Amino acid sequence: MTERAIRILSHVPLSMLERIGERFPQAELLEVPGEGELPEGAVGEVLLTWAWGSPNLPQVLARGVGWVHAYGTGVDAFPMAELGDVPLTCSRGASAIPIAEWVMAMLLAAEKRLPESWVREPPEQWNITDLGGLHGKCLGLLGMGGIAQETARRALAFGMQVQAHRRSDAPSPVVGVEMVSLERLLQESDHLVLAAPATRETRHLIDAAALARMKPGAHLVNIARGGLVDQDALREALDSEHLALASLDTVEPEPLPEGHWLYEHPHVRLSPHCSWSGPGSLDRLLDPFLENLGRFLAGEALEGRVDPKLGY
Repeated sequence: MTERAIRILSHVPLSMLERIGERFPQAELLEVPGEGELPEGAVGEVLLTWAWGSPNLPQVLARGVGWVHAYGTGVDAFPMAELGDVPLTCSRGASAIPIAEWVMAMLLAAEKRLPESWVREPPEQWNITDLGGLHGKCLGLLGMGGIAQETARRALAFGMQVQAHRRSDAPSPVVGVEMVSLERLLQESDHLVLAAPATRETRHLIDAAALARMKPGAHLVNIARGGLVDQDALREALDSEHLALASLDTVEPEPLPEGHWLYEHPHVRLSPHCSWSGPGSLDRLLDPFLENLGRFLAGEALEGRVDPKLGY
């Protein structure tokens, strides 16, 4: 059944998609522009597009498309309303390992006071300092998707107590992680990692009230979306030193304009939405599509489907 011919329309450059032809030689790929008119004859069963969609998405969908895959992990910017009944999948979880490694790097940097504990001249005291550690500390995970699960496994290996909160009442998929209420997560976390999708319900979930409930001296890490955090409230929490540190890989807006306070705040460690990066990162984004293409050709249910009502 998987040997039948299929045409795939793609907004993603074909130079990034050579593995499709290697695994599915019967697949014909046609690159189409993201804006403007489509070439005559640009018809296909599948559309591979960007996580934010394209200006001409309705026109492409009208060319026979029965399944859309977003080449990315977060689809909060995707124009869901234009899909109609066409299913949407994404590469959810494909960046979980590099992002989890980035999170652990931020946790270790916070506890081991890096880079401020490094020296370039003789210090006042040698062999004496005051460093923290991860062992025995409480890691809180807001969300329990692929990124949070990979982070939890690494944190448990460091001897951390790991707690998580998510929308559903489902048990933890990782042994050793305790599912708790949001109130308890905020109150008990030494390091709180935001790994929830960006939806109407999660926008500014970390507001002034939530920040006030967090443990004094806690560390906030955001690898989800900037909209989960009320950044004005975050600034107040950092200025008052109620929060010791915020490690932010995602903020609002992106990119931040020149002169924004997040660039200069002494208690902020800011990176330009690059925690996903690592060896083979872009290639891994294609793996879920390849797996689903086999299912699509075989008439099987697709995995990683996005619920347009939930937004993820």
